[in-house]
Amino acid sequence: MTLSVEHTTDLVRALRREFDGRVIAPGDSGYDQARAVYAGTVDRRPAAIVRPRDAAQVARVVAVARESGLPLAVRSGGHSNAGHGVCDGGVVVDLRGMKRIDIDVEGRTAWAEAGLTAREYTVAAGAHGLATGFGDTGTVGIGGLTLGGGIGYLVRKHGLTVDDLLAAEIVTAAGEILHVDAEHHPDLFWALRGGGGNFGVVTRFRYRLHELPSVVGGMLVLPATAQTVHGFVAEAEAAPEELSTIADVMPAPPLPFLPEEHHGRLAIMAMMCFAGPEEEGRRVVDRFRALAPPLADLVQPMLYAAIYPAEEDLHPIAEFTNLFLDRVDHDTAATIIHYLRSSTAALPAIQLRVLGGKMARIPVDATAFPHRRSRIMANVAAIYDDPAESSLHRAWVAEFAAAIRQSDRGAYVNFLADEGGERVRAAYPNGAYERLAAVKAVYDPDNLFRLNQNIPPATT
Repeated sequence: MTLSVEHTTDLVRALRREFDGRVIAPGDSGYDQARAVYAGTVDRRPAAIVRPRDAAQVARVVAVARESGLPLAVRSGGHSNAGHGVCDGGVVVDLRGMKRIDIDVEGRTAWAEAGLTAREYTVAAGAHGLATGFGDTGTVGIGGLTLGGGIGYLVRKHGLTVDDLLAAEIVTAAGEILHVDAEHHPDLFWALRGGGGNFGVVTRFRYRLHELPSVVGGMLVLPATAQTVHGFVAEAEAAPEELSTIADVMPAPPLPFLPEEHHGRLAIMAMMCFAGPEEEGRRVVDRFRALAPPLADLVQPMLYAAIYPAEEDLHPIAEFTNLFLDRVDHDTAATIIHYLRSSTAALPAIQLRVLGGKMARIPVDATAFPHRRSRIMANVAAIYDDPAESSLHRAWVAEFAAAIRQSDRGAYVNFLADEGGERVRAAYPNGAYERLAAVKAVYDPDNLFRLNQNIPPATT
């Protein structure tokens, strides 16, 4: 359904009356900033961006979108590779004003509103020596990250973010505000833990907190060769589950802590996080240092919250794809080096995350995240400067991914770009997709929440 300019203008006026001072529309100061998302290739112009204060106001925005027929986008942090946090000509529910967090220190739980970023939550919890595991970037909103699963610095020690999700408050397509947990709407609670934003607007999350006053963490930079890439992954697989690593293999950027002669040369830019005793952490990291003389070594004891430093407001122009690997043997590592050297992008990269540990010990069907047995996650990216080159770099990303793809054909929904329905199905194998579609039919039968990695409702 497409509304006329007059009707859209009337709708915006009505929203302004109801949400005084918290509606941004074309022509308003700050509109371009408010509609910008992380993906630099996305340039969409919504009719209205509404910043509600609570779940009741979210329900009103959902009702307006449902009744008007306008597209509805939901934004937490805006880091979707496909730009799902913004839409053309529709309404955006911008949750960034909803940042309340209530921490029960003794009970080791927290209620957190969906506008919080991973860094904001982690700093607040860290003030009490507590933590919940999120992703690898502090500016990512906890909303989308959690709903897709959540693979981050504590994945091997404490599992996915959804493994620490105890309850949620959600606004459904019908405008109902539901409390969802293992006893209340258990079908929906299952779906929220990995099924993405298909089922409504989650306004609050209740998380389990773990005692974690400090970690041995930071960046370790090694020269990237087939031998060191293979060796790094082997050490990460052999390490105790207290260690989670996120390794970006890429041309070394001109960072001040890197020797100038290594700028532009392939390097392993690895974030290390050992959530255990300091002395053991030092010994474990020493095994990675022994792979090759480090180009930079910033690994040290630190507060866990320091793993998320303040970041720049970046909007990269990039092509992405995601896959799981069974192994990174010497031949796979050599293929990785070959493709990185062949790219003409300003910054070609592959990110490797060894999984396992607590994440793998939870039953596959316990949540909607179905990749418990996947061993290694890989993200292939090409960041470039000229938008006219998009097809060139998209082809390189696809060819690179095809060259290293193995028996695991899955994909992680949080790292998918706009890649089509078959890739969404790849994110939910072994019956998970069909089960999610059945839950979708109960809570969003008309597919109001479709600006996501969409799972249409099942039909009888």
